[in-house]
Amino acid sequence: MRTFHMSVTERPDRTVVTLTGELDCDTCPRVTRVTDTVSLTGRTLGLDLSGVYFMDSSSLNMLLALRLRAEAENGALELYGMQEQGRRLLQLTGAGVLFSVRPTLAV
Repeated sequence: MRTFHMSVTERPDRTVVTLTGELDCDTCPRVTRVTDTVSLTGRTLGLDLSGVYFMDSSSLNMLLALRLRAEAENGALELYGMQEQGRRLLQLTGAGVLFSVRPTLAV
């Protein structure tokens, strides 16, 4: 069985969800259940993807939905530490311009 981990850290200005493993049709619903409970009103939701080594189209759909939700709630979505495969997915689909992608999570 594949390993997937998720943790949530509350900071004064943002909520950071750290993901490790594969982000796919099996794991995205788990992420969505957690992020649905996070208030984005005037806040930033950060996804630390530095431990995600595989992303598929369902992860792209999840990210797009989170982006729209953040926009609707006057919040923001930031992606941190995305590995090459995830960056390539955003590039190939043209979705990269829609996201704030940062090399690392600023401490």
